[in-house]
Amino acid sequence: MHGLAPDAAGLGLRRALLGPMRAAPPGSFDFLEAAPENWMGVGGRLGEAFADLAVRHPIVCHGLSLSLGGTTPLDDTLLARLRQFLDRIGCVLYSEHLSACSDDQGQLYDLMPLPFNRGAVEHVVARIRQVQDALGRRIAVENISYYAALLPEGGPGALRESDFINEVVSRADCDLLLDVNNIVVNATNHRYDPLDFLHAMPGDRITYLHVAGHYDEAEDLKIDTHGAPVSHPVWDLLAETYRHFGPRPTLLERDFNLPPLDELLGELATVRGHLAAAHRTVQRHAA
Repeated sequence: MHGLAPDAAGLGLRRALLGPMRAAPPGSFDFLEAAPENWMGVGGRLGEAFADLAVRHPIVCHGLSLSLGGTTPLDDTLLARLRQFLDRIGCVLYSEHLSACSDDQGQLYDLMPLPFNRGAVEHVVARIRQVQDALGRRIAVENISYYAALLPEGGPGALRESDFINEVVSRADCDLLLDVNNIVVNATNHRYDPLDFLHAMPGDRITYLHVAGHYDEAEDLKIDTHGAPVSHPVWDLLAETYRHFGPRPTLLERDFNLPPLDELLGELATVRGHLAAAHRTVQRHAA
């Protein structure tokens, strides 16, 4: 698992939490996830704090701006800087979003969905392979939340999202960062069964998981915010993910409305509880 134990439970590294994370007792969390764009080239007090945490804890990096599905050329300068950064901090795993986040005018500062068809598969597979060659490592891609489908399911040339993801990771020979919250959000907004989607995922490619909170705008509309506690449907689907695929490293995401670290560690304890239950189930089946 790329240096992470299957039962590892981690937190997103946010600047507001640098002090509490550095002061946290050993074992409070098993790994940290950082957005490299937020830390490359950062020096001074913040850079020293990041370096201290990177020495003491495994770091996974989750990219924000490569635009794997975009139409403009990949940024070779960014890729070179990114490779140097990942190598320098000993990053155990790098992931990016299976989306587009730029156009010919520059960054969009949002994650745009891709059309789920074979043309898009060809396009994004070629770009993932280019990124992997440039970084000298295999990467993972994340299933994103989205609010409008570019192709109606069942339309001419359209693929199911789950089939699209399977084709991309197989043909690009990359891994999958499975966001459980995004499954719940998309299943609600696009009226499909979250269990069907989950069970269709390529289990042998899942390197780690995300869980996060969302906002219930309406009974049939969820907004992916990463700004609230994890909801019961997401916890339930996480437990099913472990049951179906076995324990996997899991990252608790919180980007906005950050509570005190102790609150986040309370949610992380719930992750660890589900992981422990899954581990006991594996042991029983192996006995």
